[in-house]
Amino acid sequence: MSSIVIKNTRVMQTMPPFAVTEDVDVVIKGDIITAVGKGAGVGVQADKIIDGRNKTVIPGNVCGHHHYYSGLSRGMLISAGPQNDFIQVLKEWWWRLDRGLDEEACYYSSLICSLDAIAAGTTTCIDHHASPTYIANSLDTIANGMEEVGVRGTTCYEVTDRNRGMEEVASGVEENLRFAKASKSRKLVRGMIGGHAPFTIPDEGLRMMGEAMKESGAGLHLHVAEDRYDVTFSHHHYNMDIVDRLEKFGLLTPNSLLVHGLFLNEDEIKMINSHDVFFAHNARSNMNNHVGYCKQIQSVKNLIIGTDGCGGNMFEELKLAFFKHKDEGLSWWPGDYVTALARGNKLVEKYFDGKFGRVEAGYKADLNILDYHNPTPLVADNCAGHFVWGMSSNCVESVVVDGKLVMENRQFPGLDVPAIYAKAAEVAARVWKKVDTIAP
Repeated sequence: MSSIVIKNTRVMQTMPPFAVTEDVDVVIKGDIITAVGKGAGVGVQADKIIDGRNKTVIPGNVCGHHHYYSGLSRGMLISAGPQNDFIQVLKEWWWRLDRGLDEEACYYSSLICSLDAIAAGTTTCIDHHASPTYIANSLDTIANGMEEVGVRGTTCYEVTDRNRGMEEVASGVEENLRFAKASKSRKLVRGMIGGHAPFTIPDEGLRMMGEAMKESGAGLHLHVAEDRYDVTFSHHHYNMDIVDRLEKFGLLTPNSLLVHGLFLNEDEIKMINSHDVFFAHNARSNMNNHVGYCKQIQSVKNLIIGTDGCGGNMFEELKLAFFKHKDEGLSWWPGDYVTALARGNKLVEKYFDGKFGRVEAGYKADLNILDYHNPTPLVADNCAGHFVWGMSSNCVESVVVDGKLVMENRQFPGLDVPAIYAKAAEVAARVWKKVDTIAP
């Protein structure tokens, strides 16, 4: 069993109760933190000893909602029609991109998203995948990229009828169920039961997803009410609120995740809370798509923070989410946002054995070592303020996932990162050319 000791460091807890302790050792054996305290590493015969002086150790960040299929979309050069509302954005951009993805593109998307996440101190990504022309085994491709880099994660396939009707729905459900069951033997990646959004999933599809959830034990991962169109569609075609429709098919479970929810009503939020469902807020994506602001997040019980595919940098995402919240005139402060970010670990615990989210004995060793120089006192009462106003991904020096040092001094052991990025750019250019021929 390998072991790591981080000596004479500062530990900052980002999950309440917030705490800052100085000049302590962090001892890791296998994938577990076994001791944290002054002199805890004395006499430990470690495989790796890290000098933690002037460093700060924090739990790894969790991206509560990601789209790895967007990994090769940065700066995408294609001809696109008008994008004056949310549906046009989907049809002219994202739904063309996902139809252009093949196995190679999905693999390099996964590698790039995983590298970017680890480099930014994100140790777990909750992914939501789509590649309509490559469905069967696509989740293995995503998972393989995650595990090659060393990031922890979940993934799922977004069930939809938007291209081939019920045939496509059935293929998506089959892939979700297959992977959710098979991934239980993987070390770092688990499966959820994914769906695009209620307006592209008929009732029979929701029923099938509910059955897959029961058979696999996995929870739902679904966009809801990202735009008013989703709400209107549900009222028009089903005469029901979105969350009532999900509840009808038994899709609201404590290991499930709903995303966006900008236009859910008060009763729907109460129902989500009553079922202990997780809810991912994605402020930057909402701003980019000009869909509005989710003003009900302060009423959500299990709020977590995601990016909706806008990268895996949770330091950056948290800042944008906090500042947008204040711009809306609402009342949360840094501690509330850091708490929501850390709460992603509670969802991680639904899929992996063990405890996550604190630098304490008995917790999983998913950690960041930061090179952060505080110009003012850093204590328990203001550490969330330092997280939002001072710390950034530029501070991330080394990252530990599952007890393994996956990035050390900003280098990835065993990976030829420049070659991966160069190949990704080559694949991206090929995908863009293909996407440019795909009609909305």
